[in-house]
Amino acid sequence: MTVKLNPGESQESLLRRFRKEVMKARILPEVRRKRWYTPPSEVRRLEKQKAIRKARQAMRRRERRTAL
Repeated sequence: MTVKLNPGESQESLLRRFRKEVMKARILPEVRRKRWYTPPSEVRRLEKQKAIRKARQAMRRRERRTAL
């Protein structure tokens, strides 16, 4: 990730812009995820849990809409 200093721009605003670009590119979550090795079975288990949570949330939303 590179950010060039604009003329008349302070170091603080440059750093702010850099952090914003890093957040947009989703670099930090990727680095954190790759910090340790995660076995494929663990990845599958976590994805399954995430899908279950998402399905439950969707079900709750649908129930709320029909209750109105």
